[in-house]
Order: sequence, then C-alpha cells, then structure tokens
Amino acid sequence: MGAVIGEQGQYLELEKKVKRENLRRVWFRFKKSKLSVIGLSLICLLILFVALAEYIAPYPEHAGLYINFRDAYKPPSIEHLFGTDMYGRDVLSRVIFGFRYAFLLIGIVLSLVVPSGVVLGLIAGYYKGTVIEAIIIRLSDIFISIPYLVLALAIASILEPNIYNAMLAVSLMWWPWYVKLTHSVTSSLRNEPFIIAAEAQGASTFHILFRELLPNQLGIILTKVTLDAGWVVLIGAAISFVGLGAQPPTPDLGTMVSEYSKYLPDYWWMSIGPATGIILIILSFNLLGDGIRDIFAGD
Repeated sequence: MGAVIGEQGQYLELEKKVKRENLRRVWFRFKKSKLSVIGLSLICLLILFVALAEYIAPYPEHAGLYINFRDAYKPPSIEHLFGTDMYGRDVLSRVIFGFRYAFLLIGIVLSLVVPSGVVLGLIAGYYKGTVIEAIIIRLSDIFISIPYLVLALAIASILEPNIYNAMLAVSLMWWPWYVKLTHSVTSSLRNEPFIIAAEAQGASTFHILFRELLPNQLGIILTKVTLDAGWVVLIGAAISFVGLGAQPPTPDLGTMVSEYSKYLPDYWWMSIGPATGIILIILSFNLLGDGIRDIFAGD
C-alpha cells in the first residue's frame, strides 16, 4: 500500500512539473514579441482603471450628473489633463469611467457569442453532410449576408437606446463568424485518426466535441477572441455615435465622441480624450492577439 501511495505521489509531482514547464514554454514564446507584452501590459493597466475608477479618476463625480459652467471648455492643463467639456466636467475622469463600459461591452458580448457560436460550429462540423449542418450553416449565412454594422444598427434602432440593448445588437450579429470558423476547422479534423479512434472506443458525442475537437482549435478561437475584442468596442462606439447606444450622461466612449465632435475644431481636446481611449483598447487587444497566435503557432 505504501508503495502505491508513493508512486501516486511521484506521478502527481511529475504532473505538476510538466505543467510548470508548459507554462514556462508558453511565456517564453509570448515574451519573444515585445509588442505582445506591451499589449498585455496595457490591458492589465486598463483593467486596473476599470476596477479602481472611483479612486484613480481625478474627479469621479464628473462621471455622472454634474454641471459647473464656470469650468466649461477649459483646455488641457495640470488641473485637467484632457481639459473639460461643455458642462465643466473633467474629460479624463469620464474617459477612465468609459473604460468600464467598454470592458463591460466586451465581456458580455463575447461571453454570449463565443460559446454559442463555437458549440454550433462544432455540431455543424461533426455532423457534416446532414440536415443539422445545413440548418446551422444556412442560418449563419443569412446573418453574414447582411453587412454587420447595418445589421447591428437595425437591431439597435428597434430596441430602446441604452448600453444593454447595444450589447444585444452586437451579439446578434457576431455569433455566425464563430460558427463559420469552428465549422471549418471541425470539418477538417472530422476524419482524423484520433477522432476515428475515439468513436471506435465508444466515446460519447459530448466527449468527442469538447475533449477531442475543441482543444485542437483553442489557439485559433482565442486569437480571434482577442482580435474581436477591439472590433466589439469599435462597433459599440459606432452604435453609440449615432445615438442608439448608451445615453448621456453615461460616460461611454462612443457617446462622448458623438457629443464632443459637435465642438470641433475649436474645442478639439474634448474629442481627443475618448477617441484615444478607443484606439488604446483596440491596439492593446490586437497586440495581445498577435502574441497568442505566436504561442499556438509553435505547437
């Protein structure tokens, strides 16, 4: 009995050692790209802003209903690094709070579209040549045939303008792209020896889909997720820009660009702040996506 326990302990220790080695290998591949490390660092910094916005923002009360016309239209200064807007609100404080809504949009949209799109794509690819595949793919084609921005704006225009309906609009037009991606990869793996072996051993469909097929395409999916995060923010900003997203005084980056663009070029600093915030988010996730792609490219 003692020998068996000793062997189990050695096996667990070896398993931990292998996991640590895998993590070191992953980090080594990732850090070879300095730009990817910069992207990850920027995302961590933005997440810090999201979590501690009330403490980091110079004037947190300016993120809500606040008016002080005596401080309106002030250019960038030590007191207000991004200047103030037409209501005397500190633009930097509103941009910091705007990151919170941007990451909320990313989190909710991707948590809705990625699982649903990946699962449908796995099912369609595994049941290739059946009615199930035809229904899923044809439905995806219908959504993809409509320009994504037009579809998102059409959906948002039907619903009450607010940030949550903007999230729903983006989600309804995004899931088919994950179906297409996962379906394509699953179809190419469908007749591989390891899938045939799993079927011969009597493995369940659930096991084949999520333990055999899904792990072999995680790299592609994760890369697309990180790249899509920037696009989600951009589409959400476009919806807010035309007045169908978050409504004032919500410090949403797209809404702020829409509001402040009316005062260009005289009060240019008002638009520069939120526009820079959008660019920073998109750039960060794109750089991170390149690093994730490099990690899995080495497998």
